[in-house]
Amino acid sequence: MHGLTRALAGLLAALSALPALAQSDDLRRLTLRGDVLGWEAVGRLDIGASGFCTGALVAGDIVLTAAHCLFDPRTGQRLDPRDLTFRAALSDGASVAERRGRRAVVAAGYDYLSQDAAARIRHDVALLQLEAPISVADADPFRTDALAPGRGRVSVVSYGQGREGALSRQGECTILGAEAGLLAFDCDVTFGSSGAPVFQDRDGRMRIVSVISAISDAGGARAGDMVSLGMELPGVFDELMVALRAGRGVWPEEGVETRRLSVGSDRSSGTTPGATSGATSGMGGARFLKP
Repeated sequence: MHGLTRALAGLLAALSALPALAQSDDLRRLTLRGDVLGWEAVGRLDIGASGFCTGALVAGDIVLTAAHCLFDPRTGQRLDPRDLTFRAALSDGASVAERRGRRAVVAAGYDYLSQDAAARIRHDVALLQLEAPISVADADPFRTDALAPGRGRVSVVSYGQGREGALSRQGECTILGAEAGLLAFDCDVTFGSSGAPVFQDRDGRMRIVSVISAISDAGGARAGDMVSLGMELPGVFDELMVALRAGRGVWPEEGVETRRLSVGSDRSSGTTPGATSGATSGMGGARFLKP
């Protein structure tokens, strides 16, 4: 997409309403054990009693998700990772494994309150370290990679409002554009899909090439009119892994007691009322961008 950054700015400025999001026929709920086979490392990231996001294991004890999932939309403050719970392949109340968070790190360039939507999306990546590793026998972590040149198809696995009880997979969606570290897709996502891994096939092996950060609607209510936004992972992901392992920028700092934040809303909706203007319309959801 030529001039994706400028196009995004124009799209954001034009948004004045958020029509209902249609669900594509290609979106399949993974409710049976056989359905989730191979996708066990994708899970629902429950945020206290407030809402949820989606995340994916990239190591036995590390979950990749969106940075804005780790902030309280009412205050802009970081949430305590110990109030987050990762439920791998959660389906109808049962998961293959559950772990609480221990500490987290967000991309160095991420500013939750920034009005620069492009910059915010470009750095909307975080790693959550769990209190204990999940066995590879239960959930085999995914590797990350760059987009393969010349390949315009990806897939996404996520939770979302109205389908929060089980994983849903869209087997194929289209890359609409890539520019300046930003990626645009026509993937069918909604509130709760923040942090969802975007996959691309590498000779039969699925690699995470982006994370869902935001969704916008060009004005129509059809799924084909919806644009989902993410970022290129190489670079920012590597920096996060180094920082986490080295203890740089992690929250909370080792040995420092922190006050746990209280966040309240309806978990079933994946949203929190009273979001910061211009930042997010949903605590546990993909960020619907507004003017």
